Amino acid sequence: MQAVVVNGFGGPERVELVRVPVPRPEAGQVRIRVVAAGLNPVDAGVRAGIFGGAGQRLGLGWDVAGEIDETGPGVTGWNRGDRVVGLHHGTVKPLGTHAGYAVLDATAVAAAPAHADDPAAAALPLAGLTAARAVAQLGLAPGASVLVTGAAGVVGGLAVQLAARAGLVVTALAGPGDEELVRSLGAAAFVPRGGAPAGPVDGVLDAAVLGGAALARVRDGGVYVGLIPHHAPAAERGIRVEEQEVAADGELLARLVSLVEEGALTLRVADVFPLAEAAKAHERLATPGVRGRIILTP
Repeated sequence: MQAVVVNGFGGPERVELVRVPVPRPEAGQVRIRVVAAGLNPVDAGVRAGIFGGAGQRLGLGWDVAGEIDETGPGVTGWNRGDRVVGLHHGTVKPLGTHAGYAVLDATAVAAAPAHADDPAAAALPLAGLTAARAVAQLGLAPGASVLVTGAAGVVGGLAVQLAARAGLVVTALAGPGDEELVRSLGAAAFVPRGGAPAGPVDGVLDAAVLGGAALARVRDGGVYVGLIPHHAPAAERGIRVEEQEVAADGELLARLVSLVEEGALTLRVADVFPLAEAAKAHERLATPGVRGRIILTP
């Protein structure tokens, strides 16, 4: 099969399309014939060497939408031909989901949303799980105020929707041209990038990784949730500082799929590229203002 890998660190020029053996599922795993796979900022980080793995061939891709092709020993509840989505967790791995087939733990997949096409479905796993876990970590009661930075991005936009659904009063911080978008996702107020909310908020979900600048908007005793491990600012003024670290979770992913099917979550796709143009997709990912997930298709 074809697979997208990097054999050395650098820019999009390091992305390679190679031929490798089709992987086989082991006990507790399923093999998915990949129909669509999301390209995430974490893939650019792997390509750049942020997560290590020097001297190794590294596979790219975390999100996947496709069909179950084979099940490993001990797997129940999944059958060949089932349409699924899943998260292939891990930064340093020989193969990811940017390939013809991907092997995932059976507990990392969920039935795909029935009325979403495969590119849209592939935009859900990593961003959706990240946003859902971050909103839960806020621990705020309905009626509390929350500032979501990077609210027009893929993760930020899902966080706005999930926070509003949880009854939180959302202020969205995004680019000056994004107000209509973020309000359509459920934001009650809008702050252009570089601005500040009218007053301190109960919590911040920092999808834009602003760090201390976002923490400064939280009231004394409030909460800050960052999305990148080991990058949160130091706690101050009694503020609880949390760091979200995504994990493969088929049960939570299934709940998010249900929200998509209810029309409560909007999935956004910016561009679709074939695997053969993976390097171009990485160049597109680096373009400012991308509003939606970039998708690769075998």
